[in-house]
Amino acid sequence: MPALIVVGAQWGDEGKGRVVDNLGRQAHLVARYNGGDNAGHTVVAGGHKLQLHLVPSGVLHAQATCLIGAGVVVNPARLVSELDELAALGVDVGPGRVKLAAAAHLILPTHRALDGARETSRGKAAIGTTRRGIGPAYADRAARLGLRAALLSDPQELGKRVLERVQAHNRLLQNHYGLAPLPAAEIAADYVAYAHRLRPHLVDGSALVAEALAAGRIVLCEGAQGTLLDLSHGSYPYVTSSTTIAGGALAGLGFGPREVSRVVGVAKAYTTRVGGGPFPTELLDAVGERLREAGAEYGTTTGRPRRCGWLDLPILRYAAQVNGLTELALTKLDVLTSIDPLLVAVAYERDGKRTTRFPAEFGVEELAHYRPIYQELTGWSEELGAARRREELPAAAQAYIEVIENAVNLPVTLVGVGPDRAQTIWTG
Repeated sequence: MPALIVVGAQWGDEGKGRVVDNLGRQAHLVARYNGGDNAGHTVVAGGHKLQLHLVPSGVLHAQATCLIGAGVVVNPARLVSELDELAALGVDVGPGRVKLAAAAHLILPTHRALDGARETSRGKAAIGTTRRGIGPAYADRAARLGLRAALLSDPQELGKRVLERVQAHNRLLQNHYGLAPLPAAEIAADYVAYAHRLRPHLVDGSALVAEALAAGRIVLCEGAQGTLLDLSHGSYPYVTSSTTIAGGALAGLGFGPREVSRVVGVAKAYTTRVGGGPFPTELLDAVGERLREAGAEYGTTTGRPRRCGWLDLPILRYAAQVNGLTELALTKLDVLTSIDPLLVAVAYERDGKRTTRFPAEFGVEELAHYRPIYQELTGWSEELGAARRREELPAAAQAYIEVIENAVNLPVTLVGVGPDRAQTIWTG
């Protein structure tokens, strides 16, 4: 069972790229299974900050082949730009290393325009999307109108199909939103050029995964966003348009559950989210601002400031439930240094009744009625960046980790104590 799944255990932005980069040292295939370039995974190595949006975070490990799976929606302009950036840094991103599943779907500029138009039309009820065209691209896929990456193998046919879809999108932009149309012929020509560039990277993604698993090779599955942004099991409608939970790896890459050996849930030592929607432990005070600045809590993709709050243990219990987590990776513990006391939400209260369950299934209206119940913990003042073993952490920091492990009934096997990839404690 050599498949490992890395999944976000909160609202995304948990540091999954860092965890995938660390686990990628032992992987033969690193495969992204959902989302699009609305996700941004950051890896800091040797003082260089590398921001990845489509290429899997294992790309820095020469032994690993990287696959952009069928569950991903791909903006080819972004992918070409990312490949060029990596190549300029001396990273091998040739067709032998970076593969694109033929069953992945393509994002068009009109998808982006529709995304922005829909968000604007919602006014104060806006979801807070990245306006990268993710939702409209997945909607086209579900409606069986989408364009699959397989078309990159036939540039002229792709150009024809792009022209047709852009014209259809333009009619919607004009007639429903009152916006100017995008240049269809110009966009089609751009996609013909992308096809010539990207078609050598095309592969049967599920077959590639099956071959690796049959050979006993380690397949590392990289998810985007987080559990509470899952289309079915997140804080709907303030969610993304793909399956972000661990089951999305199986659907997005095309393999069965018996192959899975580990499911690693990634969580920050506190909680953040971007965009609209409920956030029970949000801090709208100086402590929240301190977390934002100390943790550099600004979106990798959009630069938007993230909302910050105390760690929410009911959320982590929920993530363990819906993902079948085998362990937790805890990132950004160092950001909590010099905050004393520390609070963690251990339960919720509604109408005088206490519950330790996160009520995601009942929607955001229901969640608004729940008040978090906190446990107060002692903080620490010592810097954590030099620690490489758990016992080297201050006693209060060790106690903080133990509270999480006891509450979720899972081991914390990785602890991030600084932004660099080397500032990591492995305990499992």
